[in-house]
Amino acid sequence: MKKINFIFRTVLIRTVEVKQGELSALLWSFSYFFVLLCSYYIIRPMRDEMGILGGVENLQWLFTGTLLAMTIAIPLFGWVSSRFPRQKFLPYIYLFFIVMLIMFYFLMEGSTTQINVARAFFIWTSVFNLFVVSVFWSFMADLYSNAQARRLFGVIAAGGTLGALTGPAITAFLIEPLGTRNLLLVSAVLLLWAIVCIARLSVWSESNLNDEKELRTRGYENQQEKLLGGSIWSGISMVFSSPYLLGICLLMLLFSTLATFLYFMQAQIIQDTFSDSTQRTAVFASIDLAVNALTLLIQLFLTHRLIKWFGLAAVLMIVPLMLAIGFVLLSISPVLSILMMVQVIRRAGNYAVMRPAREMLYVVLSREEKYKAKNVIDTVIYRAGDAVSAWIYAGMRSIGLSLSGIALIAVPLALFWAWIAFSLGRQQTKIAEK
Repeated sequence: MKKINFIFRTVLIRTVEVKQGELSALLWSFSYFFVLLCSYYIIRPMRDEMGILGGVENLQWLFTGTLLAMTIAIPLFGWVSSRFPRQKFLPYIYLFFIVMLIMFYFLMEGSTTQINVARAFFIWTSVFNLFVVSVFWSFMADLYSNAQARRLFGVIAAGGTLGALTGPAITAFLIEPLGTRNLLLVSAVLLLWAIVCIARLSVWSESNLNDEKELRTRGYENQQEKLLGGSIWSGISMVFSSPYLLGICLLMLLFSTLATFLYFMQAQIIQDTFSDSTQRTAVFASIDLAVNALTLLIQLFLTHRLIKWFGLAAVLMIVPLMLAIGFVLLSISPVLSILMMVQVIRRAGNYAVMRPAREMLYVVLSREEKYKAKNVIDTVIYRAGDAVSAWIYAGMRSIGLSLSGIALIAVPLALFWAWIAFSLGRQQTKIAEK
């Protein structure tokens, strides 16, 4: 066993370029993101099917409900993060979502308002996904330096991808013997392990970040676990007072707009292709499986190398440029096979390349910006883009615009997204060099 462990560590260090003292933190971060996305992907197929059951024509209302829920959650997060140190408020957030999972477990038993519970679950799951992942990456941006992030974020993201692969497999394997609602408890148990990972990473952080120069460089001059301070609205004020953060907002709005267009097109094409609910759920699960398998391979072997070879700015352009090509193909032939190809490439590229690279934009910011401003952008700004683009999509469909026409409109938006991403990557490099 010791020999196997030695070989594993040697291969990991050579493959990922892990330096002395980083390996334990990397493994805990990997484990943390694994259970987080495994927990989410266990219930994700349920969310997508509940969205269709509520009516594809009503999806824009669910997206609007998600935005309202996010708007309520942000000041609550600001209050908690201002009054408790990181090692306390992070576990509180995950405990809250564990309680909500247990609540839905009871609500789904013999409910007489199935449609309303389904819609509430769709909205809650959308909040859950964005919020817990945003908090995770805030923590990662706080733990690691810019140089470490460029080497390690791709591998850490691979932990989430492995969890995203495992989650649907658990759902497929256990849904028959346990039933749908019992999977909510499995998801809740996994979130408990995330709290353990937070505790271990906090210990590593305290023991490894004791160099005063490094602390000042990364935005906190005093002890690592001091309170963030500020008001419950400070995240919003920071966003609108920084051109750099406003640029990230624009990037997120373009990303969420195009993702929403593609999601609505997916829902429409799959609804037109399959009449059976079980078949639709199976298609969603198949897309998830293909996306996560491709993502894992890219994250483990390509992400950190792409950033090393081409730089952050160029890497940030890859996904929007590929999506522009995908929308051109959909404008020519909006059929299931092309949709699935574009969706797999778009989502795999986002998780494997765009997401780790995008999170590196925050590493050079202050600690309060990493938690508060980032959370505003990742949740409210992102869901605002979702909600607005959902209504725009519904409006375009109501005036008779075809799927091909909508895909064609999306092409210049994807190209504009690529330009914004490239510009932000160059700004991040300049800030890091100061």
